[in-house]
Amino acid sequence: MEPTPSSERERLLDRAESFLQQMVTDLAPIESPGRGRPRILPALCLWAGLLVCVLRGLGSQLALWRLLSQTGLWLYPRFEVSDQAIYKRLASGGLEPLQRLFEAITTCLAERVQPFALHKLAPFARDIVALDETTLDQVARSLPSLRKVPDGDVRLLPGKLAALFDVRRQLWRQLVFVPDAHQNEKVLARDLVRMLPAGSLVLSDLGYFSYAWFDWLTDQGHYYVSRLRQKTSYVCQHVFYQQGNVFDGIVFLGAYRADRAAHAVRLVQFYVGDHAYRYITNVLDPATLSIAQLAAVYARRWDIELAIKLIKRYLNLHLLWSAKPIVVQQQIWAVLIISQILQALRMEIAGRAA
Repeated sequence: MEPTPSSERERLLDRAESFLQQMVTDLAPIESPGRGRPRILPALCLWAGLLVCVLRGLGSQLALWRLLSQTGLWLYPRFEVSDQAIYKRLASGGLEPLQRLFEAITTCLAERVQPFALHKLAPFARDIVALDETTLDQVARSLPSLRKVPDGDVRLLPGKLAALFDVRRQLWRQLVFVPDAHQNEKVLARDLVRMLPAGSLVLSDLGYFSYAWFDWLTDQGHYYVSRLRQKTSYVCQHVFYQQGNVFDGIVFLGAYRADRAAHAVRLVQFYVGDHAYRYITNVLDPATLSIAQLAAVYARRWDIELAIKLIKRYLNLHLLWSAKPIVVQQQIWAVLIISQILQALRMEIAGRAA
């Protein structure tokens, strides 16, 4: 009998949990006993329980308490702690344990999926990353300070995530929590990209479109591909190819010297049916990146949108467990860790199946 989609999903989740259990056990530091009575609930079990709750779709702090005190986590004993004790531990636990675990797991997974990475995609580029941000959903009005806040008020938005996604390896590369949900996405763009090795290829949507951004990427030794914003003026310098609705040539963005970009760019245009596609890139040689290859590369920018859909919809980041900023961020990092594992397992399964 052929496996059903639900059984395949359960099998994937079981593999993810087995991998998580092994990684948490191997990577978690031994807690120093310190002074006073030892804690009833070790930190290892607190954070592992949080991750398992995300993986199993158990969406609340109360569910974490039930897992640790009633159901039981893996082979650990059930811990005699109250639900309030769990809430207090989370509120005082900080972010460092989860961030360190995310970094360690990411390093391990990057090596694991390396044989299956998309090496043939834009092989001239050192790395290929997609850049984007996503706003978190509103928190529940559980705190006294939020109970009278009306629906749609900005105070109910806990913030947003700015992220780089590794397209070749299908893993999150870098993430930053932004408390201000309305901060312009260009503010953090350079900081996110700054640590990339020279020669990386950056894919971004129209939210990042600016001459200064494109010039900066070129000055840093990076490549980029972006859609062309409508009504952007430009001056044509050289035509590689032009026939019908297809164009490939070198242009300067900005019709006037006062607002012109510092570096020339390559403009590519083609139609699919009645829809026009226009892209710009600083890969100026068509022999390095043809029109077809450019379209295929930029289509992979959608991978970060799918990765965001995974964390917000399938891993329930749209259902925040708390209105407390620290617990919101703990949930974010737990979701990102589980997402990273699922992305890597999916990449490995696809690679092994060719």
